[in-house]
Amino acid sequence: MAKSELTLLSATASRIEAILFTATTQVSERELSDTLAVPLREISAALLELQEHLVKHAHGIELQNVAGGWQLATHPHYAEIISLFRDVSERQKVKISKASVETLAIIAYNQPVTRGEVEEIRSVRSESVIETLLSHGLIRIAGRKKSVGSPLLYRTTDKFLDVFGLGSISELPSLDEISVSGVTFEG
Repeated sequence: MAKSELTLLSATASRIEAILFTATTQVSERELSDTLAVPLREISAALLELQEHLVKHAHGIELQNVAGGWQLATHPHYAEIISLFRDVSERQKVKISKASVETLAIIAYNQPVTRGEVEEIRSVRSESVIETLLSHGLIRIAGRKKSVGSPLLYRTTDKFLDVFGLGSISELPSLDEISVSGVTFEG
């Protein structure tokens, strides 16, 4: 696209776009005005500017006035592809048992760790749980431990980080910070 064809949004319209992008419900013009400390007439003009910009540049989203507020929504033209994406996304969701979550936590905090070490902490056999976690791609085999029998070592994966919204394993809360149902885990 040539520079002359590029149409930039005003600062107010860009800020409104960012707010609406992150909002979970419609946002009123009054809320936008109060948040941005901008007069209502400027908010109205910026909303119109944003709406026209999205139409002019054939974006996959549109600005809608719904129930007394504004929201960004996918363009109806893309309903079929959005439905397909949701179907695929739903199939890819990871659903695991309490035992799997417990095992995953042990692996995350002790990695690399062997199945025997996991079982020692859990006090229960964990072979099938580990297989489930492997099949979901939440853990991976990270080599073998240099000890008798050379047992497999397990580590978490990038998918684990993604599922739990972590940038890296160092973002896990410390064991001192974790408290679930009144039970504190100790390292």
